[in-house]
Amino acid sequence: MKNQKTQQTALNRAKAKIEFRIHLINYIIINTLLAIINLTLSPEYIWFKWPVLGWGIGIILHGTKVHFPTNSSLKGEDY
Repeated sequence: MKNQKTQQTALNRAKAKIEFRIHLINYIIINTLLAIINLTLSPEYIWFKWPVLGWGIGIILHGTKVHFPTNSSLKGEDY
């Protein structure tokens, strides 16, 4: 039973790391496109910084949760 829980925890952590990488790749691609659109169409006002900042906070929180799990997430309860 303990081995099964350990295996499930490892699977949950691996899944969470993959989901974080997908989130990070989406963040980079979409914000790069927003920067290109902003700098091409309206370079006098840099507005793409706002989605970069807002979404960046979410990326930091997500990465912290995945790479520095709490005790409950180590048990597989958080994922």
